Amino acid sequence: MKLETILKLPELKVLAEGNPDREISKIFCCDLLSIAMGKAPADGVWVTVMGNKNTLAVASLTDTACIVLAEGVTLDEGTVAKARDEGIAVASTGLPVFDMALKIYQAGQS
Repeated sequence: MKLETILKLPELKVLAEGNPDREISKIFCCDLLSIAMGKAPADGVWVTVMGNKNTLAVASLTDTACIVLAEGVTLDEGTVAKARDEGIAVASTGLPVFDMALKIYQAGQS
């Protein structure tokens, strides 16, 4: 599935687009940055409630394609600008982590 498919989901508000043609490898759910540093898959979609500059740093380190911030979490403008500069897609949703991850999975199945 391409990132573009995920970013078109109606539940998401896109904050930074990244590369819409990027292939997505997996969906990863985690709210501990230390675990995400070692386990987030390259080219993955990371669904989390951790919305800060450190989240972006971990995404960059792990080559995460997209961060989806759940539960209405968002990023400040400076961090969104940094995500755009680094080509990391970021989106926000009001849904819980599991529900959003399930919607992403279902989008990849259709």
